[in-house]
Amino acid sequence: MKAINSFTLTMLSRSTNEAFARSAVSAFVTCLDPTLEEINDIKTAVSEAVTNCIVHGYRDTIGKIYITVQIFPDNVVSVKVRDTGCGIEDIEKAKEPLFTTAGGERAGLGFAVMESFMDSLKVTSKVGKGTIVTMKKRISVRVKSHER
Repeated sequence: MKAINSFTLTMLSRSTNEAFARSAVSAFVTCLDPTLEEINDIKTAVSEAVTNCIVHGYRDTIGKIYITVQIFPDNVVSVKVRDTGCGIEDIEKAKEPLFTTAGGERAGLGFAVMESFMDSLKVTSKVGKGTIVTMKKRISVRVKSHER
C-alpha cells in the first residue's frame, strides 16, 4: 500500500533532540485526529526508539538519527527510526525485558515499551552498520458531530 503522506527528519544523536523528535512526529500525525491516548502512545514509542539510538547505537559518540513517518489510507502510521551505529548482536535478547547493554540506571524496557504502545514492532540490525526500528499504529476513526 502506498503512503498518502510522509516526512523524514535527520538529527544528531544528542539527548536534547529526543523531545524534538517526539514532538515532530506527534505534530505530523495530528492530521488523523488521534485521541490523546493514541498520540501519547506514539510519543512514548518514538522517545524510546530515539533514546535507544543515543544510548546504545552511538554509545559515547555522536551520529545521525533518521526518522521517517508515513501515513497510509487506512489510518495506519508507520514510524521508522534508524541509526548507523554499532548495531545489535542479538535482537531477541535485546528485546527481553530488563536486558540492557548500558548498565547503570537503564531498565532495559525500551523495546517492551515500544511493543506495548504500538500495534507492531520490527527490529532489524547489523553489527557495525546500525539498527532500524519500524513501528506501526492504527489511529481510530472517530465520528465527528456535525453542527446544524
